[in-house]
Amino acid sequence: MAAQGPLARSVEGFRPREGQRVMADAIAKTLEQGGVMVVEAGTGVGKTFAYLLPALLSGGRTLISTATKALQDQLFGRDIPQLLAALGLPTRVALLKGRTSYLCLSRLQQARHSGMLPRPADLRALASVEHWALVTRNGDLAELAALDEQSPVIPLVTSTRENCTGTQCSQFQGCHVYRARREAMAADVVVINHHLFFADWNVRESGVAELLPTVNAVVFDEAHQLNEIGIQFLGRQLGTGQLLAWGRDLVTLGLLHARGFADWQELAMRLEGALAEWQLACKAPAAPQTRLRWVGEAPQGVVPAQWHQVLAQVDRALADAIAALTSVAGAAEALVALHSRALALVEQLTHFRQPPTDGGVRWIESGIRLRMQESPLTIADALRERLIESGDVHAGPAWVFTSATLGQDAGLASFVSTHGLEGAQVLQVSSPFDYARQACLYVPAGFPKPSDTRHSDEVAELVGQAAHLLGGRTLVLTTTLRAMRRIADILRARLPESGSLQVLLQGEASKRELLARFTGAGESGYVLVATGSFWEGVDVPGDALQLVVIDKIPFAPPDDPVVEARCLQLEAEGKSPFTCYQLPQAAMALKQGVGRLIRRETDRGVLVICDVRLLQMGYGRSLLASLPDMPLLGHVEEFHQALRALTKPSTMDPYSSFRL
Repeated sequence: MAAQGPLARSVEGFRPREGQRVMADAIAKTLEQGGVMVVEAGTGVGKTFAYLLPALLSGGRTLISTATKALQDQLFGRDIPQLLAALGLPTRVALLKGRTSYLCLSRLQQARHSGMLPRPADLRALASVEHWALVTRNGDLAELAALDEQSPVIPLVTSTRENCTGTQCSQFQGCHVYRARREAMAADVVVINHHLFFADWNVRESGVAELLPTVNAVVFDEAHQLNEIGIQFLGRQLGTGQLLAWGRDLVTLGLLHARGFADWQELAMRLEGALAEWQLACKAPAAPQTRLRWVGEAPQGVVPAQWHQVLAQVDRALADAIAALTSVAGAAEALVALHSRALALVEQLTHFRQPPTDGGVRWIESGIRLRMQESPLTIADALRERLIESGDVHAGPAWVFTSATLGQDAGLASFVSTHGLEGAQVLQVSSPFDYARQACLYVPAGFPKPSDTRHSDEVAELVGQAAHLLGGRTLVLTTTLRAMRRIADILRARLPESGSLQVLLQGEASKRELLARFTGAGESGYVLVATGSFWEGVDVPGDALQLVVIDKIPFAPPDDPVVEARCLQLEAEGKSPFTCYQLPQAAMALKQGVGRLIRRETDRGVLVICDVRLLQMGYGRSLLASLPDMPLLGHVEEFHQALRALTKPSTMDPYSSFRL
């Protein structure tokens, strides 16, 4: 990692950073001696190379887990190959994803005859998959950039653990899923994701369980997402999506192997109708996705008698389909597997028809689909068991947990406790960026409080003024979908349709497409209004992004059932839920959003947080202190002056309807 070393000579844009060297040295020692390390590496440290380099040079086997498939693809397709080329290492690397990321050749054969794709556009999408299937080696659907992630084609051409027939399948020799697993078992470095890691915890069928005993190190990147992802897989879940998928397979396999023995389409339609009644009982909106508390007989807002009635209808429809299937199950291996899936669904349904038990949290995910979820409140116990299952934490693989943001408290105590990592070595490496020179922060003191109905309107007004001064180059991060849409609507209503500024809105195109438009050269400047996943994983260096506006402190919704249950648990322990949970979580999310602004040593920009609580409340000042040290602007004139310093006055549109 020296200025004249192999990385500097081979990797474009590489710069030696002291923090990166310190982190790499600490991880190398952990890999050599064993144990657990938690590393918070500020934006710009270069944490990816800081853990990859010692892992590759250690000579051992390493399992690397990320929060997203996008980072998986980046590690496998760019970062690791760059390092291997620079170092001249013959290391074998494999990429392993979940089943639904890979084409299933058997189900592809059935998809054309399933009758599940009545729309011409979906049939054209299926045709593109069929053409690609002839040439792909890996079968990773990520290769099909034009295929929408929400396409109804995907569940028809991919398998699940339940509908896969394994070695009995006629396409087993060419199966992309099993090929990926074989390559993973033979590789020196395997790149997976957190979803796959935890999904395999109980089921143990994705290959991760077989990999773990053979590796020398496990690295979790984007570790701040571990707990939220982990609790989804360590409990029970059952949703309308699983049941609808089973119904689709009932029609497809029934017509294929037992046509005429039952009215398979009628049975599936009855199940679908019962699921629709279930959805209606929960009054699930088409969007957004919400969580409903569930502490009694039924979820909040649902009449218990109606709840039991709709679940009984689902149970009857499923039972009728199982009865028909039982009589013909011996006709094909696929029907046997379908029957086993149905019994597992019935077992889960029976469990959720009983009142929730103590020791965890139960809720309903309500949106386009319904999903019943029951989980522990943290992954701490599960991780402790995995880390010490050998009886000596130093006897098993070394464990590294890293992220740009892991909390605001001293020693990252909140993260360590939540993840059961007591006794872990903790390292915090500051960002190398000179925020005092590269950026400044503006908190508009005259703004209404976030609870005021005028708040989003005022945010839109500020964004409109600022974006005209900059000619676009603005990212707006909101904490709710409602605020996101309100701000975008106001901006679009006041900006001329043929003007030089365009508003991009999350959800109107894929994240990849929106960022491509935002960063692409063109005559228009862009304001991107987004929430959720755009708070992290967005890397826009240079002049393409010079203003980040955050609407308010990203506290988790207090009525979220998981948040509520965690707060109640902390209260029972005599701790402050706000201090021990809500504030650290908000600090992590806020630091992730702030991290979108400065991505390189040469970047310059302005950060705006439209929340007066940062100035008025003690916890607000604490949050400000946890952010990178940058000048705090006190007046709107200073804010406009800072914007003008980033661009030329000629970019101003004198016909703007916004006040300047």
